[in-house]
Amino acid sequence: MAYENETVTLDSTISSNIIEAIEAIVGKENVLAEESILIEYGHDKTEDLVFLPDLVVKPGNTAEVSEVLKICNQHKIFVTPRGAGTGLAGGALPVQKGIILSMERFNKIINIDELNLQATVEPGVITEIFQNAVKEKGLFYPPDPSSKGSCYLGGNLANNSGGPKAVKYGVTRDYVINMEVVLPTGEVIWTGANVMKNSTGYNLTQLMCGSEGTLGIITKIVFKLRGYPQKNILLLIPFTTNEEACRAIAAIFVEGIQPSGVEFFEREAGIKTIDYCEQVLNSPVTTQLPEDMGAYLLCELDGNDEELLMRDAEKVMKVAERFSIGEVLFADSAAQKEELWKVRKNISPAVNWKTVTKSDDVVVPRSNLPKLVTGIKEIGKQYGFNTVCFGHLGDGNLHINFLREGLTDHEWETKIPEGIGEVFKLVVKLGGTLSGEHGVGITKRPYMNIAMSEINLNLMRGIKNVFDPNGILNPGKIF
Repeated sequence: MAYENETVTLDSTISSNIIEAIEAIVGKENVLAEESILIEYGHDKTEDLVFLPDLVVKPGNTAEVSEVLKICNQHKIFVTPRGAGTGLAGGALPVQKGIILSMERFNKIINIDELNLQATVEPGVITEIFQNAVKEKGLFYPPDPSSKGSCYLGGNLANNSGGPKAVKYGVTRDYVINMEVVLPTGEVIWTGANVMKNSTGYNLTQLMCGSEGTLGIITKIVFKLRGYPQKNILLLIPFTTNEEACRAIAAIFVEGIQPSGVEFFEREAGIKTIDYCEQVLNSPVTTQLPEDMGAYLLCELDGNDEELLMRDAEKVMKVAERFSIGEVLFADSAAQKEELWKVRKNISPAVNWKTVTKSDDVVVPRSNLPKLVTGIKEIGKQYGFNTVCFGHLGDGNLHINFLREGLTDHEWETKIPEGIGEVFKLVVKLGGTLSGEHGVGITKRPYMNIAMSEINLNLMRGIKNVFDPNGILNPGKIF
């Protein structure tokens, strides 16, 4: 791993008196400064970056968060909120040292209100655990990030995560109606009300979604829920080229079909993942990907009417037949469906298995996806690096892993950032933007002026200043 701030010494502003005051609030066992702990909390899933904090603090309730922030605001100590550490843009890295405020003890599902189709939860609840809890009651929480088995709901909110089902059901912000937030000054607010419609003033709830922990600390969340769809159909459609797969995506939606997921991956991504599942997860994939194909679409349809789903599946296949495809695989069992989704959801760790990568996600209108994937490969040839592409192309959200492989330190630190900048310029030219769900964090921060004018950025800086006048919360992110 690449280490920053390797000398583990407490910042002069975090005196022993301040540490004792924080220990009195959260308990001495929840204030940690051992080197191994600082290293553990000083990195997430972003490349191999590590930034060591001065302290790790683990509050257990809203009042404790409030009191800790009051102390930090008074003494101008930086605070970096952290969820599960699954982020890919460095949003939870303590780049200015200070305190890591870990929300791992906020792990309770407080209430599931079946009558109003709502649930109140804490931000440290793992996404999949929450999904399973509401499913037991016949309810559905659709946001479905690939790391759902480990990521926290609070982190999903911070980055406005989506996942495969976003194409039909929307992203995290579409399911949040209210939240309890502790401001950097220690004040506690609710951002809205537990109602389905709210036209009372500015929408602070939506403002918090995607704010990457720069405006406040979320301590409770009220989600809206849906009824759980009882049936689903899954197709694996192989295409000769990336471009053919991307062209087919737009055509599917033009026909009026509404899949619950349209996932794309290159053949290289699929092969790497099958090897990873066998050699690392010890969970071999028995379903073989059709050979001599360049790319694959995983198309899911869900609902409660099996006959209607079959008709839509037939429409999808007829659309696909207009393009250069191989033999379509119709998943004929729950086990095969689960196996195909296992391949898709393990692509990211598989690609990172044998080489360091820089991971970005971008979004363009669906019709421009063929130009995007072609352009990415051309930029890679120009700058001398390889990429692996996959993602939620049903909503135009492409994930790009830039592979280090045999590049020198100098090439990795110069050519790759230049190439990424060219990719972002292409994305904006095609009517898109820099991120759909990973956020800006530190990795996209240098490129923000490609997507946004100085007027836009100054408005955002102004909002940040209103919430956080001393600039203590998650410094060095976005701007």
